[in-house]
Amino acid sequence: MIDWATITGFQWDGVNATKSHDKHGIGCPEAESVFFAPDLRILADPQHSTPDEPRWHAFGTSAAARPLSVTFTIRRPLLRIISARPINSRERKSYGYPQN
Repeated sequence: MIDWATITGFQWDGVNATKSHDKHGIGCPEAESVFFAPDLRILADPQHSTPDEPRWHAFGTSAAARPLSVTFTIRRPLLRIISARPINSRERKSYGYPQN
């Protein structure tokens, strides 16, 4: 369970931020905006988690009105974003977003 009250901001690895922007056109502010979306959904990512660092996926509509998938971990007191991309067709169907 994530204790949102302990999160004070966001952290990005420079390489991952550049990759999300160059590959998907998603800048840091847009990816971060997903965490304030009314349709935010958080799912655990046990496949990529370790005992020392659990990972999660956030799904939600960004401030630019794009449904995004954001993979993240918590490094208290910051939420560290690992990647951001548009949600795929399977995720659109699973979470009720319109198909493109």
